[in-house]
Amino acid sequence: MSPTQWDLPPELCCRPMAFVALTGLDVIYNAVHRAIWDAFCANRRADRVPISFKVLPGDHEYPKCRTKRTSYEWYIPKGILKTGWMNKHLNLVPALVVLFYELDWDDAQWKEKQSECATKVEIVRTSLQGRNTKVAVVLIQKKTPLPPGEDVVASERAAALCNACDLSGKSLFVLPHTDHLVGYIIRLENAFYEHAQTYYYNEIRRVKSHKEFLNKTTHQLLFVRHQFKTGFFSELKQDTQNALKHYRTAYSLVHELRAHETNMLEIKTLAGFINYKICRLCFQHNTPLDAIAQFRKHIDLCKKKIGSAELAFEHTAWMSKQFQSFGDLFDEAIKLGLTAIQTQNPGFYYQQAACYAQERKQQAGQLCSHEPNVTYPTPDPLETVTGALDFYGQRAWRQGHQSIDPPDPEREKQGILALQLKEKDVLHSQVCSQWSAFSTTSLPCTFYHLRIDKELIIALLSNAVAQFKKYKCPRMKSHLMVQMGEEYYHAKDYTKALKLLDYVMCDYRTERWWTLLTSILCTALKCSFLMGHVKDYITYSMELVGRASTLREDQKSRIEKNLIRVLMNEVPESEPDCDPGSVKAAQVLWSDRVSLAGSNEFTVEVQDYVPFIQCKAKFLSPSFHVDEPVQLHVYLRADCPHPVRFAKLCVSLSNQEYNQYCLVEEACKGKDILEASSQENMCLVPGKTRKYCFKFVAKTEDVGRKIEITHVDLMLGSENGRCVYLNWRGGGGDAASAHEALQASRSFKRRTRLPEHHIDWDAVSIQANTMIISRVPRISVQLQHEPPALTNEMYCITVTIQSDEDTVAKDVSLTAGLKPGQDANLTQTTHVTLDSSEVCDDAHPALLTDISIGDLQPGQKIEKKLHIRCVSTGSRIFLFHVSYAMSTTVEGKEITCRCHKDETVTLETVIPFEVAVKLVSTKFEHLDRVYVDVPFLLMMDILSASPWPVHLVSSELQLTSNMAAVDQPQSQVEGVVLQTSECASECFSLKCPPVQNGTSTVAAGQYLISWKRKSACPETQVVKTTVTLPHVIVETIPLYVHAELPSFGRVRESLPVWYHIENRTGVVQDVDVSVEPSDAFMFSGLKQVRMRILPGAEQDMVYNFYPLMAGYQNLPLLNINLLRFPNVSSQLLRRFLPTRIFIKPQGRNGDASIAAA
Repeated sequence: MSPTQWDLPPELCCRPMAFVALTGLDVIYNAVHRAIWDAFCANRRADRVPISFKVLPGDHEYPKCRTKRTSYEWYIPKGILKTGWMNKHLNLVPALVVLFYELDWDDAQWKEKQSECATKVEIVRTSLQGRNTKVAVVLIQKKTPLPPGEDVVASERAAALCNACDLSGKSLFVLPHTDHLVGYIIRLENAFYEHAQTYYYNEIRRVKSHKEFLNKTTHQLLFVRHQFKTGFFSELKQDTQNALKHYRTAYSLVHELRAHETNMLEIKTLAGFINYKICRLCFQHNTPLDAIAQFRKHIDLCKKKIGSAELAFEHTAWMSKQFQSFGDLFDEAIKLGLTAIQTQNPGFYYQQAACYAQERKQQAGQLCSHEPNVTYPTPDPLETVTGALDFYGQRAWRQGHQSIDPPDPEREKQGILALQLKEKDVLHSQVCSQWSAFSTTSLPCTFYHLRIDKELIIALLSNAVAQFKKYKCPRMKSHLMVQMGEEYYHAKDYTKALKLLDYVMCDYRTERWWTLLTSILCTALKCSFLMGHVKDYITYSMELVGRASTLREDQKSRIEKNLIRVLMNEVPESEPDCDPGSVKAAQVLWSDRVSLAGSNEFTVEVQDYVPFIQCKAKFLSPSFHVDEPVQLHVYLRADCPHPVRFAKLCVSLSNQEYNQYCLVEEACKGKDILEASSQENMCLVPGKTRKYCFKFVAKTEDVGRKIEITHVDLMLGSENGRCVYLNWRGGGGDAASAHEALQASRSFKRRTRLPEHHIDWDAVSIQANTMIISRVPRISVQLQHEPPALTNEMYCITVTIQSDEDTVAKDVSLTAGLKPGQDANLTQTTHVTLDSSEVCDDAHPALLTDISIGDLQPGQKIEKKLHIRCVSTGSRIFLFHVSYAMSTTVEGKEITCRCHKDETVTLETVIPFEVAVKLVSTKFEHLDRVYVDVPFLLMMDILSASPWPVHLVSSELQLTSNMAAVDQPQSQVEGVVLQTSECASECFSLKCPPVQNGTSTVAAGQYLISWKRKSACPETQVVKTTVTLPHVIVETIPLYVHAELPSFGRVRESLPVWYHIENRTGVVQDVDVSVEPSDAFMFSGLKQVRMRILPGAEQDMVYNFYPLMAGYQNLPLLNINLLRFPNVSSQLLRRFLPTRIFIKPQGRNGDASIAAA
């Protein structure tokens, strides 16, 4: 039986669309007709109505309509669904026939053309005799028609044409051939679609009308048939909801049919068709869960309906096709926007389809194994008169037979034999050689083009792999790729099998599925043997005899012996369970390989495998001094059944000049390769660890560099046979080593005590690199200083270098200063020098390099003073690097090496003091502005923030031209020593000369403080710190008032007070002066007066105050109002006057003696 029998018919799988036939168009020779046809079918968008158009000649013969049955009383159906019914209604019987005819309303030959058009319509109706197909006429006109009702001639002639053609007004259309042709075509399509809807609605009614004539005893098949037809017509009508309802009913009815061997295939075939329709519509309605539930129900109902036991492979083939079809539907829905997940994607259905295809192959192998003398029956029982079956799912030799027993038992046997022989010819696993990668990665999986009409396993597995890769299911992907590789192996396509298996083995090694890996390796070993691939054969053999293999010891022993034969350039024994013909061809290939003189050296990169020899290399220390030998140990361990000898062991280092010292080599005879002598240096005994020690002297040029093990090579075999180099990258290890080391470190199992000369393999760790460091210095570097440093001072650090060497230290040099690698701002604000007499500026560096000191004798001591200036605060790390050269002997070899000693110190820089500047009046009141020629005080507060005493050498006030001192300013803090948190203050009396404008902001100047750290060191330099004074707001006032009075008064003694009022404007000032009384004083003088003061003149007012109470008392307030300057308030002028005075009590007799004392 051809595998195409299980393919779903294309008319079932396509989307049903209304079929409309177009006649009267000459699309080949008439350009207008061609343009009309292109507008109908070219570039159809999704928003256009679903119609299938076809151009047919006017006299086309449509399928004849059978005579309508008036009664079903004696009718016995021969099958469920005819094979040509769906195609007939999709492509043969139209819902509407449209006649195109070129005719304008004002045509001169209107009568003749009207008759011709009516004749053509009659011809179409005659060919459709018995069908309910509608007929419509489209008049192709050159002119654009007028709006309806405006063209009377057109209306009359349209009515006449409808009468002549026996058409309704809704079946006559006009198509102007203008620039807007596509728009007219779309309007025509919509009208055609309405006619087609009406036709399919009538067909559904016609089918449903038969139900009343049916009975469930003899017409069960018709119930299924009519429900399927109703669903199909509903799809053509684009009523998918009703179509789904009728398909579900049909599916239920088909499983109610009485099933037996003769009709089992027909029931399953129709059930598969209907299930496909239901699932497709569920996906179309965006209800994927309903589709999955329906498919599971379908499989549960049909998986046990096997039918004839002799044709069991047909059932598995049918099941495979069901899963494949659903997978295709699922995948198509995903492409249209459905979202799938890892646990529910098309890959599972393709995988199950492949499983059934494999089961089909096995069943075919059992049921179709006939004797060679059995021939195909004649005449062919599978042939039919028409070349096709009448009903879906029936046997060719008994079509239309519905009884339980076959009509001709002998004919039945011949038919079964023919099906079995046809199945025997199906190549379930054969593929072509065309490849295309699944992705841009190194995945060697491919899509496959199967032989024509062959349903093959590998194609299904390939589809499943693609889906699982898409949904990130790596284990499922690997599992199916193994199955693909095995199918290739059975198909004798060993190259593709080996590529697939070699890819998935990496995943199984990584995840440590050793049992699965062993099984895959056995298949890969067979493939490499049958292809004569020497390197692959050696690689897989070494892995199969190693610790990851789960084979028995006798199997490992056989493989190891074959490996030895290959290394000795001999032909290995064949692998078990191989195809005899392939084995003979392989032996010829191996013989050719043996005879070849070259190509006998192979390198195996073992880090991706688990070979039968393990390797660990380690430096005995993470670092070695240049004056001691570098020691390297290499550990080897064999896991194979028999001892193995090797010919060479070499370690390659990053500096290849050392490789000559890391080599073990010995001539190895081929016949001794299995000699079980553990005493030999080149022999590895299974289960025992051997250690190889290497030693070399590092070069002085490598000081400060890493020496790394790039790879370790172990050579097996000999020059007489084949040489195989096992290559370990770095310090050794393979695909399983990392996990084994982790397990060993986590294990709580007590390790058994090994004999003295035995090595615990798990206790050996890999150390693949080491650092060559300089010789240990024997000098001392001491630092003396007084932290913290103060900002801008020349901070002194004394460096004392003393040699403890036994010989002269030559070329001693010192590098001192800010340690590199810190913030760039620190580098710019740190300056160092060795000269104590100069102050560092921006030209001085932050690090002094290679300061030559000369040679140091044993025990000699030398001092250097480093002066540091830190401009900003913060923490800094200073480096003192002393280097020198020494001559020494290592392993009998004299070398000159440089030694160095580093000392670092973290130095904190803090500010020495804080300076607070404030402006106050002569009454020590805070001022936010000053007035022209009015004296005020500049207060300077110096607060010590240094942990060390600070000596203030002197201070200086540098004023700008906008500021003047009332008297000569002198330093009031000169020679003061401030301890931590102590404060020194001084003040200066200043005034501002006149300004240009009324109000201005002027710079005051700078305040310079000369200071130094109070230290016993006489070399301490004086540091000058400049404080910029704040800008001052200066205002001009029209009148200035100041008072002159004693510093104190006495109760009941006269206290004279002079008030001086000065006019500072160029106009005459009218001034109102009044005195407010006070409870503490009586006074004599003008209590209220108005006066005029000339420009630049001064007026004096004298008062005698008579104190009444002792203590600090408020003076009577003097109120001054300027009539010309009302904005100048009395409170402003009052600020220049004293408000309080201290009044002593009345004197006694003892006062004179007290005053004299």
